Amino acid sequence: MKTKTKGFWNPIQGKVNIRSLKAYIAGPLCTRPERDFLERIDRLCKKLGIRTFLPHRDCGLWKSMKDVKRIAKGDLDGFKDCDFLIASLNGFNIGAGTAWEMGYAHAKGIPVIAIKTDRKLKESIEEISAIIMGMTKITTSLGELERGIKRIIKK
Repeated sequence: MKTKTKGFWNPIQGKVNIRSLKAYIAGPLCTRPERDFLERIDRLCKKLGIRTFLPHRDCGLWKSMKDVKRIAKGDLDGFKDCDFLIASLNGFNIGAGTAWEMGYAHAKGIPVIAIKTDRKLKESIEEISAIIMGMTKITTSLGELERGIKRIIKK
């Protein structure tokens, strides 16, 4: 007996098999706790059977100016075969890299879901911006993020 494979509709790729899903995980990388949080999101994705691109794992961290082009190319390559983007909005401001990654995903028609666990959304409008709040589903816990991811992949 064959098992039925679930999938979802991606505006660029059409119907995508759930087994081939890939998430790009964006967020602040400067401190160990920030990277640890992104790695928790990575583990959640793996639990759901989703492959991930995690910039600090897959491209390394910036140490000097000679790393800039390599990291930029690696991060851009991370979007290849990317089905959706998960962005951590934790911190006082969204990092420039995270904001760029979110904008790039939106421009490419890649679904974006975000998570902010450190402050209430209504207290964060100045550092998140109205356009990001208006265009992005923002979750406030890992459990809510998991439910949001499941909704994305069932579409």
